[in-house]
Amino acid sequence: MGEDLVSTLLGWIILFAFIIFYPRLMLSQLLNRLESSAQALETLSKRARVLIMKKIGRRDKRLEASIEEMQNFVVIEPSSLDPFGIVKKIDQIFRTMERRFEEFVDEVAPKKSRKEKREINFALRAAIGVHSIAKLVRHYVELIKRFRNLQLALILQMQLPLIERIAKSEYAGVEAFVKGLPVGDGIGPLCAALLIEGEAKPIAEDVVAYEREIEGRKVIVLKATGPEPSLGRIDEAIAKLVKGRKVAKVITIDAATKLEGERTGSVASGVGFAMGSFEREIAENVLLPRGIPIEAIVIKVGFEEAIEPMKPEIAEASKVVLEHLRQMISRTRRKGVIIVAGIGNSSGIGNDRREALKAIELVKRIRTRRVVKRKTFVFKRVEKQ
Repeated sequence: MGEDLVSTLLGWIILFAFIIFYPRLMLSQLLNRLESSAQALETLSKRARVLIMKKIGRRDKRLEASIEEMQNFVVIEPSSLDPFGIVKKIDQIFRTMERRFEEFVDEVAPKKSRKEKREINFALRAAIGVHSIAKLVRHYVELIKRFRNLQLALILQMQLPLIERIAKSEYAGVEAFVKGLPVGDGIGPLCAALLIEGEAKPIAEDVVAYEREIEGRKVIVLKATGPEPSLGRIDEAIAKLVKGRKVAKVITIDAATKLEGERTGSVASGVGFAMGSFEREIAENVLLPRGIPIEAIVIKVGFEEAIEPMKPEIAEASKVVLEHLRQMISRTRRKGVIIVAGIGNSSGIGNDRREALKAIELVKRIRTRRVVKRKTFVFKRVEKQ
């Protein structure tokens, strides 16, 4: 009887001790893991700055401080309380942001060529993404430490694999832009460049145009100027082409975020203006009131693959895209011009077919897996410290 009582009391004591101390032990273990991840992300942010400084050609504390200051650059969206004119407001804010980045690059790398300045410009934008993620994770880690909140720690820990994937892709984007490599989002300009067999002429801000015949129909091909990183103002180019011309159809080619389970590089076609920014609104306001048909070809890529160096399977999708494009053009009436716009970042992709084929060969030589392993090692190394 006495032994049963002692056993029962001991069991209750162990149970209460477990209830009291286990959450604290779990929180301590989670904090160690979260702290390691926060440090790893901060290391990635610092390494991104180092890559940019190497591209600039000098490394000193003053330059690093300037780049870090730009990594904290913020863009405040305009008020949408009155939605009328919101697109024009966003356009103006966006242009101001573009000018600020250009001014900064001119200040830190005045002797670089235009191509190198654009590479630094876009590498800096990707570095801002890495830095923002590192700051956000650090914020929540410090919040958890301050309030000893186990629930918040569990939520953050569950999200960390996805957060780290995004951070790694942003860092890979810094590497890609610094080296002038094609990125996943460049599949649109790549397909457009494959259609250009002569000299493309500037038509709008950072956009070139080339006129040719496909399937017996007059086609004007648009793409962002390359091989320097650029997105171009495709909306402005389309607005210029529509004036004084009878446009039979507009076809856009762009990368689209794939669902998990979908194959990278798979191609789908449909209707609508394939573009992921406010410029789509501007272009639609020009095209839709005129009753101009809009069709689209999208190439499926993962959200992290869009900014990473382009994978061979994405580049190979260009063959399928061009086949879809010819089918769309053959279905179009012969009267009027067809506008084909390659939407996306032109990093590493020149303005004609010869340069496009060079980019495809370069993509095949890029060992993306080794790059990813090297980035993953950063996290493992910091965790061991």
